[in-house]
Amino acid sequence: MLFKNFTEGEEGKALEQMFCSANLTDTIHDQLPILAVLNIFLSITAFLGNILILVALHKESSLHPPSKLLFRSLATTDLCVGLISEPLNVVSWISAHRERWDICRYAIKSSVIAGYSLVSVSLLTLTAISVDRLLALMLRLRYRNVVTLRRAYVIVVGFWVVSTIASIMSFWNYLITATYGQIVQVLCLITTVFSYTRIFFILRHHDRQVHNQVRREQPSGQTTPMNIARYRKAVSSALWLQLTLVVCYLPVGVVETLSTRVELSPSVLLAREFTITLVYLNSSINPILYCWKIREVNKDNQ
Repeated sequence: MLFKNFTEGEEGKALEQMFCSANLTDTIHDQLPILAVLNIFLSITAFLGNILILVALHKESSLHPPSKLLFRSLATTDLCVGLISEPLNVVSWISAHRERWDICRYAIKSSVIAGYSLVSVSLLTLTAISVDRLLALMLRLRYRNVVTLRRAYVIVVGFWVVSTIASIMSFWNYLITATYGQIVQVLCLITTVFSYTRIFFILRHHDRQVHNQVRREQPSGQTTPMNIARYRKAVSSALWLQLTLVVCYLPVGVVETLSTRVELSPSVLLAREFTITLVYLNSSINPILYCWKIREVNKDNQ
């Protein structure tokens, strides 16, 4: 949703030229320091919060290793947002406020590349988590043999490599990067919706089977219900991550779409920068959701 519809190389330079210009930023001159201070705070919380989550995930032993790796990748992405993307945007806003246009253009270009890469990895990783939850439900006992740590590493490394290459391609042609971003968004959306829809129907079918079994005879053990209860919590946590991402990313997608249909004005530019801040807020919220996930798993193992 951060991917702007750049169709030509010259249009790809339009954003940095428009933002790093007194014609637009003079009107929103007083709001830029507010954006900078807010994002400095979010940068610190995202960095510290995700460092703590990575440490907690390292100590957590009850999670299946491939699943833990996916959450590590997502936490690493959020950590990089706090460490790279947000500081670059702060630099662009401060340099625009002080009319240092050369620094502003460099910071804007760097932030766009970092944003493309990190957003792509986040979307792909969250999609992989939804597929992982579906496979855990469908494969049951075969899950640990099929979803191995080695295969998970190959997938995660592939996400980072492909996303980084696609973002770097924006130096030569924004059309390649924009097309890649649009394809990733569509495929991730379709895959995620399919996975959670399939999970919903499988769980509903399981509930009916358990209900019929209880009516016929007393179950012989409690292992299956307990596993399903724990699985439901894992799916619930993953869904919260997905919903939080949608809430934080949707406004910037709307603004980006509108900005391609109307003339860029100071108000549109300011709305865009505030919605990007909302995207960065997602990286500070995710650690709270991770804590919830780890706490639920620990309770189930006590």
